[in-house]
Amino acid sequence: MNQDLRKRVLFRHTLLFVLTFISASLTGALFVGHTSGMPDDFALFSSEGFRFYMSMVLWEGVLFAALLLGFLAVHEFGHYFAAVRHRIQTSLPYFIPFPISPIGTLGAVIRIRSQIRYSRHMFDVGAAGPIAGFIAALLILLYGFATLPEPDYMQNFAGHELLNEYIEKHGSFPDEPISDTGSREPDVMVLGNTLLFSIIASFFDDAPPMWELYHYPFLFAGWLGLFFTALNLLPVGQLDGGHILYTLIGYRRHRIVARGFFLVVMVLAGLGAIPLIQTLLMDTDAPLVLTSWLVWALISLVLIGRGFRMEAAWTFGGWLFVLLADLLLLVAFDPSIFSGFTIWIFWALFIVFLVKIEHPPVALEEPLTPGRKILGWICMILFLLCISPNPIYFT
Repeated sequence: MNQDLRKRVLFRHTLLFVLTFISASLTGALFVGHTSGMPDDFALFSSEGFRFYMSMVLWEGVLFAALLLGFLAVHEFGHYFAAVRHRIQTSLPYFIPFPISPIGTLGAVIRIRSQIRYSRHMFDVGAAGPIAGFIAALLILLYGFATLPEPDYMQNFAGHELLNEYIEKHGSFPDEPISDTGSREPDVMVLGNTLLFSIIASFFDDAPPMWELYHYPFLFAGWLGLFFTALNLLPVGQLDGGHILYTLIGYRRHRIVARGFFLVVMVLAGLGAIPLIQTLLMDTDAPLVLTSWLVWALISLVLIGRGFRMEAAWTFGGWLFVLLADLLLLVAFDPSIFSGFTIWIFWALFIVFLVKIEHPPVALEEPLTPGRKILGWICMILFLLCISPNPIYFT
C-alpha cells in the first residue's frame, strides 16, 4: 500500500471513529446526563439551555461514549491482531455511527480480505474478539459496581421526584417503578437481566434496579458490552460463535446445532411478533388473533425456508416446531412478559439474510489444541451467562 493510500485509509477509519464518538456522546447523554436543575423552559438552542447542556449533561455522555467505544475497540482489535498474527489480510475496525440508535452506534466491524484456510486460524480470529471484549466489559462493570454511589444518586436526574421521595424515606430502591398514582409507571425502559450480571449485582447492596440502570454510565456500558459479546457468540454462520463452535465440533455437527439454534431464535421472534402484529392490526376490522397467527405463520415459513434452502424435512418440520412452541408458550404464560422479544425478529432476519445459519467449510480442518478447546467451551459458557431473551423492553 502506497503512502497516500495508507493516509486515506487511516483518515477514513479515524473519521468514522470520531463521528461514532460524537453520535454516542450525544445520544448517551440522554440516558446518563445529569439533568437535575434543568430550567423549566429548557430549550437546547437557547443560550441558557446550551450552556446547561454543555456543562451538566454532555460530559456524562462523553464518558459513556468513551466506555462503550473502548469496549468495541478492544473487541475488534482482538480480531485484528489475531488475524495479523496469522498473516490474514484484514482491515482496521470500521466504527458505525448511527445517531437514531438509542446508543448512537451500530457497533464496529473489521473486514477479512483473504480466505482463512486453517480451522485453528479460524478459531483464533473468532475467539480473540469476544474474549478480549468480555474482559474489557467485565472490568468496566466491576469498576462501576466498586464505585457504586448511594441510591440518592438518582437526584441527579430530572423527572424522578417520586422515586427520590421513596429513596429518601426507605433508603433503597422500590421493587417496581412508581408513578404519581403509585402504580406501575408506563413506558419505562428496562434492561434485561442476565445470569452473570445478576450474580455480580447480588454482592452489592445499592445495585440499581434494571429499569434505572441506564442512568449509570459504567453499569450501562458494561451491560451493553456483555450483551454485545453474547450476540457475537450466537453459534451460527459467520458470527464469532459460529466460527468457534464450527472449529470445536466440525462442519456436520455444527450444521445441525446451528439449525436447531436458529429455530430457537425463531420461537423467540414469534413470541415478540404475534403480539406486535395484533397491536398493529388493532384499528382494523380483522380478527386479531387469527390474523396475527396467519401473518406470523407466513413470515416464519418464508424465513425458515430461505434459511434451510427449502429442504423439505427441515423447513416444514422446523416451521411446525416454531408454531407449536409459540402456541404453547403464549397459552402457558402471560403474553406481556414477552414484550421485549421483538428484537429477535430483527436477529432472525439478520441471520437469514446476512450471516447465514451454517458455517461454510474451511479448506483444511484440523483438531484444536487442548488449550483452544478449553477457551472455545468457555466462550460458549459466556454466551449463556451474558445473553438475555428480552434485552431491552418497556413496561
